[in-house]
Amino acid sequence: MAAAQRRQRRPGAHGTLITVAPTGAEHAKADVENLPVTLDELVRTARDCELAGAAMIHVHIRDDNARPTLDLGRLRETVAALRSETKLIVQLSTGGAVTDPEADRLRVLDALPDSASCTMGTVNFGDDVFLNRWEFVVELHRRMQERGIVPEYEIFDLGHLAALRRLLDEHGLPAGEHVHLDLVMGVPGGMPGDAETLVAALRMIPDGATFSATGVGRTTLPVLLASLSAGGHVRVGMEDTLSYARGERVRDNAQLVARAAGLAKIAQRPPLAPDEVRTILGVRQPAVPAGGSPR
Repeated sequence: MAAAQRRQRRPGAHGTLITVAPTGAEHAKADVENLPVTLDELVRTARDCELAGAAMIHVHIRDDNARPTLDLGRLRETVAALRSETKLIVQLSTGGAVTDPEADRLRVLDALPDSASCTMGTVNFGDDVFLNRWEFVVELHRRMQERGIVPEYEIFDLGHLAALRRLLDEHGLPAGEHVHLDLVMGVPGGMPGDAETLVAALRMIPDGATFSATGVGRTTLPVLLASLSAGGHVRVGMEDTLSYARGERVRDNAQLVARAAGLAKIAQRPPLAPDEVRTILGVRQPAVPAGGSPR
């Protein structure tokens, strides 16, 4: 109980950060007609989700054929458009698709988003392997420090929390000097999406850190409710689930954000505004590192 009370006093515990992950890299547009894949679709989605209560958007982009891409020009255009049209904190995925090479994943940071994901270890991802070597994780962390980009540490299994402690001990605090992580739960090959596992993960979270939780597929609601009850934040979106209820497909991402916002209000932890979240996470406008252009 004492540990739970300490978590309630973490920054932002009076409200809820809602992150929306609208697209991802796994679903095909041909199979999911309402998936936002063009820049116009993504901007419209972002606006709608901001109105519904989101404060951060976790972004994957697609090419002209709706296939996942890490094209730097498109990433820069996307960051600029989302900043122009919304107040949302723009977080780019450095995970991409499981087949993307490390060099391309590192180059994502040259688009200078407000935030970026940093996955803390390798995990089986369905039938694939999501590879994150230790040296690569350290390089992501270091480059984000240089650029002033706030990381969100993605945790797919409990061992990733031990890796996070090692990273902070050996390489220092992230940009913004606040540790925020996302427990990604329910991925086949990763940790289960249930309350028992979330409680186990909380015992390993660094002191003073904030956390969100993401439930994939049918674990979406159980994880969302467990996170709210534990003083955590939430991520929702069509990257993680295409079902709104049993036998009912998701209409759009704003529908998922609106449900999360309603449940956050019921929990007496209403959605936080983007400016509030920027203060909590230490998000500032990223800058090109001293000494020249980004690498």
